[in-house]
Amino acid sequence: MVQLLFTPSRLIPASLALASLMAVPQTWASSLWVNEQNMLRPVALEAARRLANAGNDGLNPGHYGGAQLLQTVQASQGRPLDPASASTLDAQLTEKVELYLHHLRNGRVDPRQIREHYDANKTDWKAFDAPTALREALGMGNLASAFDAATPRVPMYDELRKALERERQLAGDPAWTGSLPALPKGGKLGNGQAWSGLAMLTQRLVAMGDLPAGTAAPTTYNSTLQDGVKAFQQRYGLPENGVLNKATLDKLNESPKQRADRIALAMERLRWTPLLQGHRTIVVNVPEFRLRAYDNAGGQPEPKVSMRVIVGKALDTRTPMFDEDMRYIEFSPYWNVPPSIARSETIPKIRRDPGYMARNGFEIVGQGGLQGVLNGTARIRQKPGPSNALGDIKFVFPNNQNIYLHHTSSPGLFKRTKRDFSHGCIRVEEPVQLAKFVLQDDPAWTEDRIRKAMGAGKATTVRLKEPLPVVITYMTTVISNGQLLFFPDLYGHDRKLADLLAQGKTTRVPPKSATPLQKNSSAASAPSLQ
Repeated sequence: MVQLLFTPSRLIPASLALASLMAVPQTWASSLWVNEQNMLRPVALEAARRLANAGNDGLNPGHYGGAQLLQTVQASQGRPLDPASASTLDAQLTEKVELYLHHLRNGRVDPRQIREHYDANKTDWKAFDAPTALREALGMGNLASAFDAATPRVPMYDELRKALERERQLAGDPAWTGSLPALPKGGKLGNGQAWSGLAMLTQRLVAMGDLPAGTAAPTTYNSTLQDGVKAFQQRYGLPENGVLNKATLDKLNESPKQRADRIALAMERLRWTPLLQGHRTIVVNVPEFRLRAYDNAGGQPEPKVSMRVIVGKALDTRTPMFDEDMRYIEFSPYWNVPPSIARSETIPKIRRDPGYMARNGFEIVGQGGLQGVLNGTARIRQKPGPSNALGDIKFVFPNNQNIYLHHTSSPGLFKRTKRDFSHGCIRVEEPVQLAKFVLQDDPAWTEDRIRKAMGAGKATTVRLKEPLPVVITYMTTVISNGQLLFFPDLYGHDRKLADLLAQGKTTRVPPKSATPLQKNSSAASAPSLQ
């Protein structure tokens, strides 16, 4: 199952750090990495190596002077430095390690730059202080604990880290020495057809795990290769038909480096998306067209509900990314047509067809008729019933963009692979299962009662006993049941994020480093010698 949520904190207990710090002699000087003889401590090499290997976490080692600092530290081992060089190197290493820790935990880009708006008070953005974490770790004599504390506490993060390493190892695989050749005339490869790319196709599917190791290349496109292509299509969010067409071929021609870059973007997103909130959480992953509901009460997120969803049209009515608390459910809801939809769609239909309103259950509330709707003195709403655009249930998490979860009167669209059909709201495939999850703390709301309320034809509002966090996120790369899955960059958010990172526009600026320590300063502020 996909694990998007956080695990318990890995921060060092403050009491233990303080106890360790108090044991340090008060005569110790201000440097973190250089001792009183102006010699680098062994921990400096550990820090420099971590910066040089920042790419393992999808970060750019160049942002932290990784290779250069490692070379300098290695060359400076075992010999005293002149005071100026020692001071400069110590300051550089401190600055870069703090920046690295900050980026590792909180990310490099403010998500608002790509129109993703998450409540900073619900993320680790303010909770994690890199300078303090570094000094606590050094005080414990365990620098690795600072890196551990900074690593995003999301189960899927570690899996993506391993996937990133595997893709980088595939970069030199002979299966990607060139591109797969063009498809036969007709633009697709079907059962029993010959094709010059069969050997390379087999190699790639084996390397990616879509075919068993040792699978031999056939002379024609047979059932074995079709099964491998189906597995690949499933991992890429393509129709799983085993037909090798242009869309599938284009994805098969993606290089390991391109996949590694996509994984790194997913790791970046996990740093600033507030996935852990409350005892239970609902997460909608827009590019995957899927909703998952998690129970976090046991300390580990456990997926309880998973279903397909329909999201906003990529062309003009995109679903926004944000988080908010669900506060109530509406059974057999009215649909208050948003003014923009009323102006552009509903009113023109009514004017062309006078019977349109009655047939579809619309009514005008307020003064002035249709002109009042245009002037803002009235609104159009659709009565509860089988034709209601919201279906028979609406899950409300109040927000200034008027986005909510709801059922639909057109369930057939859930069978589509690409499901961006809405005006921005999110249509859910299995509303009863979602309602049972949302109302599970209220035993009075049985499945039978939920179904009756949905079909009553009379609007009923049920307020939740406790707010339930809803997170709308944008992950084009996830790991589910051990499989690496990729989804289209539906709204182009990944492209924008990649551009910002390529330009070096890392706007997540860390807090200033702690004031340099002086001799005879408080021992509780100084790390222990190593």
